[in-house]
Amino acid sequence: MKKENEVIGLETKVPPNFIKNIIDKDLSEGKNDGRVHTRFPPEPNGYLHIGHAKSICLNFGLAIEYKGKCNLRFDDTNPETEDMEYVESIKSDVRWLGFDWEDRLYFASDYFDKFYEFAEHMITNGVAYVCELDEEEIREYRGTVKEPGKHSPYRDRPIEESLRLFREMRDGKHPNGSLTLRAKIDMAAANMKMRDPLIYRIRKVSHYRTGDKWPIYPMYDYAHPVSDALEGITHSICTLEFDNNRELYDWFLEHTPVPYISHQYEFARLNLTYTIMSKRRLLTLVEENRVDGWDDPRMPTISGLRRRGYTPSSIRAFAERIGVAKNDSIVDIALLEYCIREELNKTAERVMAVLRPLKVVITNFEEEVEYLEAINNPEDPEAGTRKIPFTKEIYIEQEDFQEVPQSKFFRLAPGREVRLRYAYFIKCEKVIKDENTGEIIELHCTYDKETRGGSAPDGRRVKATLHWVSATEGVKSTVRLYDHLFTVPDPGSDPNIDFLDQLNPTSLEVLDNCYLEPSLKEAKRGERYQFERQGYFFVDPIDSEDGKPVFNRIVTLKDTWAKIQKKSKA
Repeated sequence: MKKENEVIGLETKVPPNFIKNIIDKDLSEGKNDGRVHTRFPPEPNGYLHIGHAKSICLNFGLAIEYKGKCNLRFDDTNPETEDMEYVESIKSDVRWLGFDWEDRLYFASDYFDKFYEFAEHMITNGVAYVCELDEEEIREYRGTVKEPGKHSPYRDRPIEESLRLFREMRDGKHPNGSLTLRAKIDMAAANMKMRDPLIYRIRKVSHYRTGDKWPIYPMYDYAHPVSDALEGITHSICTLEFDNNRELYDWFLEHTPVPYISHQYEFARLNLTYTIMSKRRLLTLVEENRVDGWDDPRMPTISGLRRRGYTPSSIRAFAERIGVAKNDSIVDIALLEYCIREELNKTAERVMAVLRPLKVVITNFEEEVEYLEAINNPEDPEAGTRKIPFTKEIYIEQEDFQEVPQSKFFRLAPGREVRLRYAYFIKCEKVIKDENTGEIIELHCTYDKETRGGSAPDGRRVKATLHWVSATEGVKSTVRLYDHLFTVPDPGSDPNIDFLDQLNPTSLEVLDNCYLEPSLKEAKRGERYQFERQGYFFVDPIDSEDGKPVFNRIVTLKDTWAKIQKKSKA
């Protein structure tokens, strides 16, 4: 059996898009010495989500396709929110998706000395100054999109004085928020990012890698382009919200003695229906215990998708299908579900499981147990068959029986005959109810032993086939049914509604009284199955025990995406 991520070099191919067109043009013109060198630069302040997976697949995929390189670099310039736990989780996620940064693991904190050196260079050349305005004053001086800003009263202070103050900032001689280092650009620039942006701020916070060495930390807009340049990145690919940052990106590289000039390109970030992609809001869900941690299978995090049962190849296929565009849009989550469903339809073994059991007694079945042959996967001729036990007492789904059948209900009802999957025709003869509640607790049925395998020699037909499990041979298990975490397609989009009020109260249903085929007692952590008529399920790798598997529903069998496509074409 192949590992989930071992085929990455063969399967990953980024479809045609405007970034590939740029790279092709650069290569044809001999730019970058014929190199393609990308990077994936997450901030270690949370767990990665499906949107990051798109960026991972793009950056590493381009490097693979063009026989180039891709770095993994942690943008760790904000020690107040960063943690080694997040670093390790991100490394694990990238590896799980099938990508390898080889020996190119970097941290922005690796370059703190260089950042400082280049900042002094800018001061010396008169394009940076130490400012004493506080945060609110800086905001007031910046102006608006319609009105230019005004110069800080410290903008023209002597170079020697700015150098002295900046060194004092480095030496921890000034309190938090009292001084900043700013670039001297243009307070009337149409692009607000160019109105004397901050380069450094004082933050007397211990860094998870550098400890208390630095009481000052560089801003992302400065650290990012310089890091790219120091690593020789040829194509710095960012999401669209950094479009306005590109001018500042170029300015910093022009005004610092970097060894290489990198270039930034932007693509549309991933927005997914019934999902939030804000790290801040995801953190809120975790901290307020609205979910069971970052790896809760309802979360859009890569660790959550992994624990739910998604495969690396299904997420890579999803990233390939949505492509790379210049304009933001919202992708229907049904497409993500389609990608895993399409894969598991070909690979997952079929089994039978009854989630809400109703006991059926086959009154005329006299044998202790009879073993019937079942197909493991009709999509895979090499998957073979298995034996399943048929006994006098079985379970069917509660919803497969109606005492007074509604219109168009063709499943089991009093006096009605149905087929049991791989077994026999059965007919309901009697309904047993609880004397106190009137609840149906048992059905008495007869079976036709001439219909073994599910067909009648006299040619009679039935309108329904039910799945079932032996009541005496089956395995009792816990099954978790997951639904969308939110009730609306675009949660959090309305500023007047708290996104927490849009949480789906039925996003998780835990069923502790399920009965499964006896073979599933030995199901291994991480295995995937199709429960016939129920969906695709995954053996939870954390809560399962040997001989006591816990199953997470990955996705239902209902192909919503196909219906959306059909409606769209119509």
